[in-house]
Amino acid sequence: MVLFSTSFLVFIFVIFCVFLIFRVFFRSISLLYLFKRFFISIDDRFHVYQFYKVPEFNNNFEENQLYKKVSTYVSSLASTEDSDFANLISGNKSNEISVQLDSNQIVYDTFLSTRISWKNEEKGGDRNNCCRTLVLKIKKRDKRRILRPYLQHIHTVTDEIALRRKEIKLFTNTSEHHDHRHNNGTSGRWKSIPFTHPTNLDTVAMDSDLKDKVKSDLESFLKSKQYYHKLGRVWKRSYLLHGQPGTGKSSFIAAMAKFLNYDIYDIDLSNVTDDSDLKLLLLSTTNRSVIVIEDLDRFLNEKSTTISVSGILSFMDGVFSCCGEERIMVITMNSKEKIDPAILRPGRIDVQIYFPLCDFNAFKTLANSYLGLKDHKLFPQVEEIFQNGLTLSPAEIGEIMIVNRSSPSRALKSVITALQDGRGSSSNAKRKSISLHPSISTREREDDSSDSPKVICRESVHTVREFRKLYGLLRLKSSGRKSISYDITSEKEG
Repeated sequence: MVLFSTSFLVFIFVIFCVFLIFRVFFRSISLLYLFKRFFISIDDRFHVYQFYKVPEFNNNFEENQLYKKVSTYVSSLASTEDSDFANLISGNKSNEISVQLDSNQIVYDTFLSTRISWKNEEKGGDRNNCCRTLVLKIKKRDKRRILRPYLQHIHTVTDEIALRRKEIKLFTNTSEHHDHRHNNGTSGRWKSIPFTHPTNLDTVAMDSDLKDKVKSDLESFLKSKQYYHKLGRVWKRSYLLHGQPGTGKSSFIAAMAKFLNYDIYDIDLSNVTDDSDLKLLLLSTTNRSVIVIEDLDRFLNEKSTTISVSGILSFMDGVFSCCGEERIMVITMNSKEKIDPAILRPGRIDVQIYFPLCDFNAFKTLANSYLGLKDHKLFPQVEEIFQNGLTLSPAEIGEIMIVNRSSPSRALKSVITALQDGRGSSSNAKRKSISLHPSISTREREDDSSDSPKVICRESVHTVREFRKLYGLLRLKSSGRKSISYDITSEKEG
C-alpha cells in the first residue's frame, strides 16, 4: 500500500513538472513578444518621425486609387497576419481569402534596412459614414532616402498581385457595328467568357530546349518596359506559329496566355468588314493581352476577302498598333510559303516557331501526359517507325491515347497500327535549319502542306479555336448572318 502511494505521488509530480515546463515555455514566448513590443516603444522615443496619411477618398470625395494600392500591399505583408486583430475577407475567386488590417491596428514593414509602420485609422460610427485612412510612419532622417523608392515598390508589388488575381478572359469579335463602349473601355463588338483552359507550357508537346527559350523570351519581355521605351519602341512582341493542323498551335497560344496571365483577343476576320474595321477592333483591345489571328494564310487566299495585305501590315505595326502596349500579337498559319514576305519581315514578326508533326521525343511527352508512361517495352518499336519517316500529328496521337487510356499497352499498339496502316504521313522531305529568333531555333520541314487530316483531339476542346463555337448562337442573334461552321473530324481507335 505504501509502495502504491509512493508511485502515485511520483506520477503526479512528473505530470506537474511537465505542465510547469509547458507553462514556462509558452510564457517565454509571450514574454519575448512583450519584450519586443517594449523595445520598439522605447526605440520610438529616441527618433523623430514623419507621418503620411493616405485617405480612402480625396477632397472631392472621389476614390483615392493610391489607397487601394496601399491597402492591397499592407494586406500582403506577413506581419498583418500577426496583428492582434485582422479581418478575413473573400476575394474575387472562390478560393481566395485576403487578410485585412482591423481598425487602429499597426503593422511593420522593412524596406532598404529601415523599419516602417502602417496604421489603419477609421473614423465614423457606421459603415456609410466611416472614413478610413492608412498612416505611414517613417523616421525623418530616412524619408528622403526611401519614401519615393518605397512608394514605387508598393506600385510594383500591387501590380504583380493584381495580375496574379486577375481572371483571364477570352474575347471574340461579333459582326455587330456599334460605336458604344463599355465602362471598362472595351468595344461592344467584343464578347467574352472566362478562359479556363487547363494547359500550360509544361504540358505542351514541344522540344524542351525550344520550350525553355520561349519561356525565357516571354519572361524577358515582361521585364523590358523601360528598355523598349528607351529604344523608342512600342512594348509589344509578335509571334508567328506555323505548321499543319493538329500540331498544337492553338494549345500553345492558350499556354502562353496562362503563363503571362493575359486576356486573349481572338480576332475572327470573317466578322471584319474592311481595313478600317480591323483598326477599330485593335483600338478597343486592352493592354496586357494576347491578340490572335488564326489561319491568316487561308483567309488571305480566299477571293472574297475584304481585308487587304496593307490592312494586315498596318494592323501588325502601323500607327494604330502603337495605341497600347504590353501586348503579344500571335499569327498562326498552316504554311507561310505563299505569304507576302512583307508580313514576315523582322519588326512585324519577332519570333517564328514551326510546329512539326510528331517525332519520337514529342511522342514520349504525349505518352507521359496522357498515359503516365515514362518508358514501355513498345517504345523501341514506336521509335523505329518514326525513324522510317511515318508520323501523325500530336492531336491524332493524343486522341488515340485518350480513347485507350484505360490500357496503356493497347493505346501504344493502336498508335503503332495507325502509323503503319497508311494514315501516318510520310515525312522524308528534306529538312533545313532556320533561325526563329536570335535566341530561338528549331528544325523546319519544307513539306508544310495543309492537306493532312484535320483531326483535333479531345484535349483541344477548350483551345482558342474551339471557344469560338460557343459564340455561334450569339453571332446569329447579333448579326442576322449565317454563322460559320467548324468541321471537326476525329478518328478513334477502339
